[in-house]
Amino acid sequence: MPKKTLRPANLSFQPRPSYPYSPGATAEGWVFTAGQVAWNSRAEVVGMGDVAAQTRQVLSNIESVLREAGGTMADVLKCNVYLKDIADFQAMNAVFAEVFPTEPPARTTVQALLADPEMLVEIEAIAFIGK
Repeated sequence: MPKKTLRPANLSFQPRPSYPYSPGATAEGWVFTAGQVAWNSRAEVVGMGDVAAQTRQVLSNIESVLREAGGTMADVLKCNVYLKDIADFQAMNAVFAEVFPTEPPARTTVQALLADPEMLVEIEAIAFIGK
């Protein structure tokens, strides 16, 4: 099964020289995103201290990866959400509900230490867009 690495133009930066990073990959109609954080196209954290703003940026980054594969947010079947502080669940969930207003994907949400102290949320997604 041939794999294709997905590198949307707005996410094709390498955040750290020694950190091999691919925003996503696709094969046989499946799309797997890496854990997306609130980096913009210049690898700057968006929404410092604001989990809702960061969640919007994260979901926008996921959408970019899906679009690169020929999919949309409607194709997302599963998301894993990592919150720096589980107390931010309601703010993250409100934005998640805006993006997935009906038939949301299956989701797991946990509190976790993230790679950078400025990051408040990280989300990875699995989608199926067909062959």
